[in-house]
Amino acid sequence: MLVFINFIAFLAVMGYAVYLFANLVYSRILFIKLGKKSNLKEDTWKRAQEVLINVFGQRKLFKDKKSGLMHLVLFYTFFIIQVGLIELIIKGFIKGFEFPFGEGHKYFSLLQEWATFLMLLAVVYGFYRRYGEKVKRLQWKRDGKAAFVYIALGTLTSSILLTLGFEKIMLDQEPNLAYAPFSGAIALLFTGVGSTVGTALFYIFWWVHMITVFSFMVFVPQSKQAHELFAMFNIFFKKSGPVGKLRKIDFEDEEAEEYGVGKIEDFTQQQLIDLYACAECGRCTNMCPASVTGKTLSPMQLIVKMRDHLTEKGAAVTSRSPWMPSPVFGSSALSPGLAAQETATTIEMPNLIGHVITEEELWACTTCRNCEDQCPVGNEHVDKIIDLRRYLVMTEGSMPHEATRYFQNIERQSNPWGINRKERIKWREECEDINVPTVNEVEEFDYLFWVGSMGSFDKRSQKIVQSFAKIMNVAGIRFAILGNEERNSGDTARRMGNEFLFQQLCEENIANFQAYGVKKIVTIDPHAFNTFKHEYPEFGLEAEVYHHTELIWKWIQEGRIKLEKEVKEAIAYHDSCYLGRYNNIFDIPRKILKSVPGVKILEMERNKEDAMCCGAGGGRMWIEETQGKRINVERVEQALQVSPTMIGSNCPYCLTMMSDGTKTKEVEERVKTMDIAEIVEKSLFF
Repeated sequence: MLVFINFIAFLAVMGYAVYLFANLVYSRILFIKLGKKSNLKEDTWKRAQEVLINVFGQRKLFKDKKSGLMHLVLFYTFFIIQVGLIELIIKGFIKGFEFPFGEGHKYFSLLQEWATFLMLLAVVYGFYRRYGEKVKRLQWKRDGKAAFVYIALGTLTSSILLTLGFEKIMLDQEPNLAYAPFSGAIALLFTGVGSTVGTALFYIFWWVHMITVFSFMVFVPQSKQAHELFAMFNIFFKKSGPVGKLRKIDFEDEEAEEYGVGKIEDFTQQQLIDLYACAECGRCTNMCPASVTGKTLSPMQLIVKMRDHLTEKGAAVTSRSPWMPSPVFGSSALSPGLAAQETATTIEMPNLIGHVITEEELWACTTCRNCEDQCPVGNEHVDKIIDLRRYLVMTEGSMPHEATRYFQNIERQSNPWGINRKERIKWREECEDINVPTVNEVEEFDYLFWVGSMGSFDKRSQKIVQSFAKIMNVAGIRFAILGNEERNSGDTARRMGNEFLFQQLCEENIANFQAYGVKKIVTIDPHAFNTFKHEYPEFGLEAEVYHHTELIWKWIQEGRIKLEKEVKEAIAYHDSCYLGRYNNIFDIPRKILKSVPGVKILEMERNKEDAMCCGAGGGRMWIEETQGKRINVERVEQALQVSPTMIGSNCPYCLTMMSDGTKTKEVEERVKTMDIAEIVEKSLFF
């Protein structure tokens, strides 16, 4: 009779838990479906590979090796003990039940015991990391939900060992320490209690385990642990193609009344999965240049606030409670009596921009993608920020006054300063010993050298252009420039939210390239390089695109240029975001520097994928930094820690920011700043 009652009670608890779990997950799926449909490429195998690498391989988690190892143990032991859970459930109804593995069961038992023990150790270490070691990125919020995770997992694992230990006493079995070392030790410790007490304790801890399992199952969808459900799908459905590539806006769509994202449901469904996949681990914020220098932007908080807003709005639109059972978790649903057929646009909710996310947060982003590179669940923060900027700029006309001036200067003179566009070629006048022809001055050329606005108008960047032109002369490369016919690439305008201006410049530039039969483009600007290579093809560009470091290394290998003069410098090399994280070019610049006699490369603590942004990206070059510490100063301080005589770069924007940083720190006399092209030119033998 007791067995029957036990069975009925178990079915009731399990049924209620499954009902709650299914409702909670279904509600969040409905909330996600409020978003616009995503147009995903059908590249299933590639997506599956990403899941294998990032979910089962846990690749991103090992950027923090301690945390990565802990999570790896938790991840795999959790799956292992789920098999044992089935056996454990049946044990509650059939005394002494074991899977019919024969002699192999002892090995199954050994695997289960060690998996449970290792998981318990990982939980204890995780608790220590948060509350003992107090890892900074985990201290942003100290609430009961974070503590509950450790308590639940600790209870879940320890109750398994206690249940198995008291089972041996209940059945009056001799503990086998070889194949059941931990439950066996418990059985030996309590062997004197007798089989009656052992039976009672077996069922007590069996129920403790079952209640913990089902409570945690209900808890998962309505907490940060929802990443356990959504992360795999987030990685699978993540945008394919070049990282950081932005979505094109169709300005010929006559039904469009506004551009960008002004409401949470304006995001795509794929973007909304991001919100529930967030593990709130703080890795993104920990590496964000804006956040670490005291700006209001926190990539993690950005996602969390949008997730909570989506949950709140989704509950109002669908009339479904996102919190169950309500007496335990509370309710965030607004006006549950609202009719389900009402659309999100008819419900008064806090504005996404202004109330949920401030404009100050949006304009603090440098679009460096450090956050995305760190995220273990594949969240993409930058495209959301730019979508929100697009709404501000193109729909509301709201932007910093510096951005307004920037756009006006680009529209009128095709450069950020508003200098007369006819002066774009003026830099060539200082190149007496360098041959720099325009496309109209030569019959044929192999490479179009895209000088860019920085190279054309900024005095410091002109030196980079001159050095690279000289390198091409020495290498015997046939190249030409557009001169005064060159326009702005439009990359910065796009990142600042002015998609219309970008597309206008893009179309004009492509028409120019086609008119002159351009087949290969090389530029010193990683921003232009990235947009030409990955974004212009969507608008019709058919050309090979190179960054100047790629060709310099190629010509060194081919013997076209010889580096023989010693350049005795200890160089702290700075990786630019748009060459590094956007295009995965980290080794080539270092190979070039290693080829220069006398150069010693010094690696900063944050280098390659982890390199910190200089602070110029995303239009921040043109917007005054008024909050917190200046990003470029922080980066220069990181460089100074390795005691360099020079800071090397591959980007005119980075070089400007590094140069300004050395002046702020008053070290410009002893620490020079140079582009790789300038360093190579100093070593040229000709």
